[in-house]
Amino acid sequence: MQATLGNYNQTPRKVKLVADLVKGKKVPEALATLTFLPKRVADPIAKLIKSAAANAKVKGKDQGELTVKNIIVESAGMQKRYMPRAFGRASMIRRRRSRVKVSLA
Repeated sequence: MQATLGNYNQTPRKVKLVADLVKGKKVPEALATLTFLPKRVADPIAKLIKSAAANAKVKGKDQGELTVKNIIVESAGMQKRYMPRAFGRASMIRRRRSRVKVSLA
């Protein structure tokens, strides 16, 4: 079963750190790991895994036996802004976004 988190406002590099911790674990173990993790992205990924588990429950599969088969973090583009700087210049601010896809087996 799958679930997707669309435009999450954090860099893919930071999101991958948490995603690698969860990959290959059983769903209850992964949720327990994310509960005590002090990273900002831990809550949205936990919510995403719960959503994928709920999708599996609708299909008739047992949630206790599911494992996080694959979790993919990719870039979802950038929000570009400009900040005024000295001497009439402008510097670009890049707000990177992430897209996370979870599949359970």
